[in-house]
Amino acid sequence: MSKYTLIASSTFGLESVVARELEVLGYTGITIENGKVCFKGDERDIARCNIWLRTADRLFIEIGKFRATDFEELFQGVLKVKWEEIVPFKGKMHVTGKSVKSRLFSVKDCQAVVKKAIIESMKRKYKTSYFEESGPIYKIDVSLLKDVATLTIDTTGAGLHKRGYREDAGEAPLRETLAAGLVLLSRWNPSIVLADPFCGSGTIPIEAAMIGKNIAPGLRRSFVSEGWHQIPKGIWDKERHDASNLMKNASFRILASDADHYVLRKARINAEKAGVSDCIAFQKLPAERFRSGKSGGYIICNPPYGERMSDASRVEKLYTHMGEVFLNLDSWSFFIFTAYNDFERLFGRRADKNRKLYNGNIKCYYYQYWPKKTRKTFTYG
Repeated sequence: MSKYTLIASSTFGLESVVARELEVLGYTGITIENGKVCFKGDERDIARCNIWLRTADRLFIEIGKFRATDFEELFQGVLKVKWEEIVPFKGKMHVTGKSVKSRLFSVKDCQAVVKKAIIESMKRKYKTSYFEESGPIYKIDVSLLKDVATLTIDTTGAGLHKRGYREDAGEAPLRETLAAGLVLLSRWNPSIVLADPFCGSGTIPIEAAMIGKNIAPGLRRSFVSEGWHQIPKGIWDKERHDASNLMKNASFRILASDADHYVLRKARINAEKAGVSDCIAFQKLPAERFRSGKSGGYIICNPPYGERMSDASRVEKLYTHMGEVFLNLDSWSFFIFTAYNDFERLFGRRADKNRKLYNGNIKCYYYQYWPKKTRKTFTYG
């Protein structure tokens, strides 16, 4: 098998979570950069990581890295790669790109140069200038940062958040990868009571249940690199078989509620598709009426923060009620994800810890509260 430099891309703020996932899977020599985590792996690892990574966006192979301050340097750098050994004769070569703080700032022109160089490389083997590109897809990306070009190939295809269980989401859905990140950051485990009073289409409870049952998130979907000659089908079959054998018959219950009966219906369907409906109890209930007699529980939620509710006064009233309800649960921990800047004041207590994360292009914070007896008290005046 070949050894590759693999890159797991992620939303900003989740890089360390992706790195921890890779460590749990047994990888070492991991390096973290903004928006990506790099490590070494072979064809088996490409299949394994696509099937198992919960919080990464995509998995790439790094093909080359070189300095390119003009189009000739870019062309020659791309031409040095033995594309004829990577892309088959009928392979579909789709080139994307981006440029940051580089002299080559026209992404469209860079894409054209890269494609031309790849074709020239292919000619060395196939002795033709025409390639019908009707076969397996090879999505090639050229990324320019401070005049350094990095060439990668996407092994994933549709993003890793596409688990296959959510065809129709509620308003302003949370990506599955981000929802899994929120759960992993909380360090929740199935022995702890978990509730989401704003469950919407069920993404957080479903991702938590999949973690609790150790269901590989990519088990029921396909990946673009499954059509590549570099990765024999037997590798994918074995990795899926191994992942299936690692699923747990864990017994636990997650409480999922929402005031909207329409999105709750979607949530139940999604949970059924994900194979975790037996672990989640759905209930139509406004968050303000949430109660529990259980001790030591977790609330992980993504309440409305203005992007989904145009009336700011409703959001402020909601957050005030949340504080009144949640903070009475003295033995519980709360993990609240929102973009609303004034959340802590309205909630009535400063978070013990917060973490900046992005929901798409929206800057959010993940406010984390420990049980009252273990945290420092801070009340806004």
